Amino acid sequence: MVEIVHSAAPLCAIGVSLVAVILMVISKGYPNLREFWTIGASILKFSIVVSMLPTILDGKVIEYSLYSILPGLDIKFRVDPMGIFFALTASFLWIITSFYSIGYMRALKEHAQTRYFSFFAIALSATMGVAFSANLFTTFLFYELITLSTFPLVAHTETPEAIKSSRRYIAYLLGTSIAFQLSAIFLTYNATGTLEFSNHGILAGKAPDMLLIIIFILFMAGITKAAMMPFHSWLPAAMVAPTPVSALLHAVAVVKTGVFVLLKVILFVFGVDLLSKLGVGTALAYFASFTIIVASFIALRQDNLKLRLAYSTISQLSYVVLAVALLTPGGITASIMHIIIHAFGKITLFFAAGAIYVATRKTNISELNGIGKQMPLTMAAFTIGVLSMIGVPPAAGFISKWYMISGSIEARQIPFIIVIAASTILNACYFLPIVYTAYFKRHDNEIYNEEWRMLNKGYGMINLNSEVRIKEAPPLMVVSLILTAIGTLVLFFWPSLFLELARMVVGVVI
Repeated sequence: MVEIVHSAAPLCAIGVSLVAVILMVISKGYPNLREFWTIGASILKFSIVVSMLPTILDGKVIEYSLYSILPGLDIKFRVDPMGIFFALTASFLWIITSFYSIGYMRALKEHAQTRYFSFFAIALSATMGVAFSANLFTTFLFYELITLSTFPLVAHTETPEAIKSSRRYIAYLLGTSIAFQLSAIFLTYNATGTLEFSNHGILAGKAPDMLLIIIFILFMAGITKAAMMPFHSWLPAAMVAPTPVSALLHAVAVVKTGVFVLLKVILFVFGVDLLSKLGVGTALAYFASFTIIVASFIALRQDNLKLRLAYSTISQLSYVVLAVALLTPGGITASIMHIIIHAFGKITLFFAAGAIYVATRKTNISELNGIGKQMPLTMAAFTIGVLSMIGVPPAAGFISKWYMISGSIEARQIPFIIVIAASTILNACYFLPIVYTAYFKRHDNEIYNEEWRMLNKGYGMINLNSEVRIKEAPPLMVVSLILTAIGTLVLFFWPSLFLELARMVVGVVI
């Protein structure tokens, strides 16, 4: 029997950034003070999450009930190994993203910065709410708060394209969630009388198999933040947002919340045994495999750097889905580990894309010839992120792919090993050309300068254009992306804490 510790710590972790929002609005006319509250709240949030870690590693769980609406329908929080795994990832990356955002927003002299930082903080509060939710009802409330709080961030530039894309964003996420996920939650409550997460699921023996399959399909269709095809087009559309928002969407708050909730539904609502009996795990794995491969091919055709990263995210998210759908210890471990590993790798790539834009105003890969020589720190970090996405040691992506293959072998599913191998090749095909362009193609200025010297050899003429140099982005941005790149290496050499948390999850669900 697991020992339960009653504490308001999870509520504090959720509420700290909401308090910061009030302070940010009050400090609107004082940018330095406003950003002090942003950084202070992010550090305090992470500190609260870390303070709960020893209790969880000791085999206990933390619970806090806020309000009961009906029997079995409560706003309630529960900190367990899976929840604190996600909370550690999100809260730590919010600290780095906050510093990066300050550098980005100031460098571009962006408008409505108080609104930007305020909704950013609300989104992180909602993310903590999802991480620590003890039941489907609480999860749904905070899941929708993430959608509503990130909508103004996607629309931040207020251009016609941004408004159009933000409308698609909220239509997809809110529409599918209400139509499908909420229906699945109602059916689950009607069948079980509760929405509480349980280590072995709550639906086994509670309804006919056909109804259980329908509920499963509704959940998978309603958790659109996981960006599985065909419910994926909101994600590339959201790339009109400022780059720190794109990093938030792809690494921390939105898409990671999607796959996190999907894992919770699979493991703690249905349970491994029930899904094995119904046979829907394998079907979901094939569905995820389709998304992995097709999104990779689409990524190959994108010249816009952020769009290529967006389709890469769609593919990489389905790694998490594929792995957990194997319903094996190795697969579940891989799915949980890939949440943090992809988070660090992909946020590094988006940070680098933002740094390149701030320094050069360039957005297309075809425009990045020789940028590696002009921005060596940024492109070095980008390259580390690329290696992690492909799965090349010593970057952390190797670990999750190793466990995916292990899980496929445990499930005796050779086709999924082929999918992982093929997608790894495709990862290399759409990422390595960016690195090649940056390091091995000559910058236009270099070609121009050489031609000028040849034409004017012996005439003592100089090329004034040779003095024009591209510099690195502001220090806050560069330091941030270097830290996340280092994080991908640290996770390869010292993954023990997160592996232990992942194995604790496996231990209670299988």
